[in-house]
Amino acid sequence: MKKYLFLIAFCLQTSFIIAQRPFKQNLYDPKNKINLHIDLYEESINVPGMEMFGPMKGYMNGNVYGIWMITSSEIKDEKTAIIRLSNDFGSETQQVRLTIKDDSTYLFEQEDGAVIKKVVGKKLVKIPRDLTFTPRR
Repeated sequence: MKKYLFLIAFCLQTSFIIAQRPFKQNLYDPKNKINLHIDLYEESINVPGMEMFGPMKGYMNGNVYGIWMITSSEIKDEKTAIIRLSNDFGSETQQVRLTIKDDSTYLFEQEDGAVIKKVVGKKLVKIPRDLTFTPRR
């Protein structure tokens, strides 16, 4: 019986700790088919194909042109963070405001810099400036 109580207490404590780290998530925008992998608390995420740079704070991939890596971040408060993304060539950057909404979705708002694009046919097309991400379980 004590084993079960310990296990339940451990699971509750673990879920409480995870809930306190809202900027460590794997997020997905199903409408635009874009992934956002973030850990804004520490550099712990290896970017596929960019392992030689070591762990970073995250990256964005999916239906975007290339991979966009998080080069810097600042957590403003418990619901807002500012992140700086750079494309895989390092030639373009974008500042983004990431806001957690009351329904547990994440609003991704491009603020300045190069517009992130995707390939449609044989052309590069801008993705929407505002994206809505949901946590992946």
